[in-house]
Amino acid sequence: MALYSLLCNIFFRSQKRRKDKLRAVLAQKRRILVQDEVAVCSEEVVRQILSLPDYQYATTVMIYYPVHNEINLLGLTSLSPEKTFLLPVAHKHSLEIRRYQGEDCLIRGKYGIPVPTAPSFTGEIDLIIVPGVAFDAAGNRMGRGGGYYDRFLRHYSRTPKIGVGYRFQFIEQLPHDRFDTPLNQIILAQSK
Repeated sequence: MALYSLLCNIFFRSQKRRKDKLRAVLAQKRRILVQDEVAVCSEEVVRQILSLPDYQYATTVMIYYPVHNEINLLGLTSLSPEKTFLLPVAHKHSLEIRRYQGEDCLIRGKYGIPVPTAPSFTGEIDLIIVPGVAFDAAGNRMGRGGGYYDRFLRHYSRTPKIGVGYRFQFIEQLPHDRFDTPLNQIILAQSK
């Protein structure tokens, strides 16, 4: 049993190092994108989302507030005013969901990310769209390492989940474990 524990510990430390290196390389690549390129790629992803049946049928859609040149989905809010949009709010070990009511109704949250001032949303979520540092063909997503989305997505096994990013964030096979919740679809924009 001790040998098994030792081998598991070595494996998980090695996997964590691989993930950390990959995170650093891809985060740097995303950070050096110019704003015009981010805008063009964001528009491309928004157009693709608008055409999806899962999006068209959804009344409540969880997106995110973009930071560090992530794909910006806030344009969806003005293109689909009939839908309710939600943003995550990070707490110590979990995400709280709040209704997005526009830029004027945001305050700085944990990590400096703008968050809605609205109360916690407890209704049904029809579609979840998340960012990531990397994605693979099996729908695996690697985030920044805090596990916020992993813990959150576990509770929404039947809700369609879409990951969005840039094509350079596609990795053939990501290291993953039993705690990871695969996405149903990934939409990646081509950057220069």
